[in-house]
Amino acid sequence: MTIAVEHIIHPTTVETRDRPAELGGGFVQWIRQNLFYSWGSGLTTILIIALVAELAQGLYRWALANAIWSVPFGPNGAVTDSCRALQGTGACWAIIGEKYRLILFGLYPFDEQWRPALVIGLFVALYVISAMKRFWRIELAYIWAATLIVIGILMWGGILGLPFVSQSNWGGLALTLILATIGVAVAFPLSIFVALGRRSDLPFIKWLCVGYVEIIRGVPLISLLFMASVMFPLFMPEGVNLDKLLRAQIAIILFFAAYLAEVVRGGLQALPKGQYEASHALGLSYWQTQRKIILPQSLQLVIPPLVNNFIGFFKDTSLVLVIGLYDLLHSAQAAASEPAWQGFTVEALVFVGLIYFVFCFAMSRYSQRLEVDLNRHRRR
Repeated sequence: MTIAVEHIIHPTTVETRDRPAELGGGFVQWIRQNLFYSWGSGLTTILIIALVAELAQGLYRWALANAIWSVPFGPNGAVTDSCRALQGTGACWAIIGEKYRLILFGLYPFDEQWRPALVIGLFVALYVISAMKRFWRIELAYIWAATLIVIGILMWGGILGLPFVSQSNWGGLALTLILATIGVAVAFPLSIFVALGRRSDLPFIKWLCVGYVEIIRGVPLISLLFMASVMFPLFMPEGVNLDKLLRAQIAIILFFAAYLAEVVRGGLQALPKGQYEASHALGLSYWQTQRKIILPQSLQLVIPPLVNNFIGFFKDTSLVLVIGLYDLLHSAQAAASEPAWQGFTVEALVFVGLIYFVFCFAMSRYSQRLEVDLNRHRRR
């Protein structure tokens, strides 16, 4: 028997809805919704705009309108009387044009400064290539190793007709990039092993990694640099003496690795237990599980804190000035300490600050883009 069911829709049950308000509405609508949506926000916006306009006007007068870009030279060097006559109302950018070689290359011999300039270019090219996903293959490790060897040959010299240059003459931006890049390149894989060691089931390895992380993180980087510079040579056998730059580099690597290991460990702990169980069910070994399943996912989860640490480490390399190395910041201070340029330290520091900003901002923007790209599958 067939039963007919009649569906009756009462006309009063049909809801009538108003047309939703259109979002957006152009630039004027955006300003109204975000900057002047109430009297309090409007007043705050006006005060901030007035403050920013006043600061921008003063900055424009100091940096551009009243600035001096070059100074004459006399028998005793640069004559900076015109800059001093400004009495702080305008910048003296002539110090950058006169001392940019000292700031960028430190005490490297003048005729050989093309070598650290080429090293800076190689580092930038290495960063660009490493940022492209199409080059994320094992060959990239060989490119890094070959480039670092070429950088070492360029900086040291002594072969291929290049004059030898002692590490005591290295400095400026080239030294900063060497300390930061080699520090991160060596510390990052070391941090992965330390993080895995902290989660190991073997007590000796676990507590060894725990002790290393806690000891290194318990002291500031300045203390490690001081120990590497002053105390470490006292424990070396007679006649054995490592270079000061190498000792500073080792201290930086150990310091970076301890902090990065905790970030990596956080990513390892964030993965659900099912990932490990699934890999065991597939019959994968410990290292196959870590390399193919665990580490790719855990590192992907901690990209923001990793890049945050990279940016902090890049700036922390300026602490090597406490052991007498002429990094980028110390070179700028040395340039402004000459009698003719005393009183123009702000201009030199602004120039150095812009260099730091370019590298740090590029890392920050790239990390945001990489995070969005790698997490694209998580979004609906």
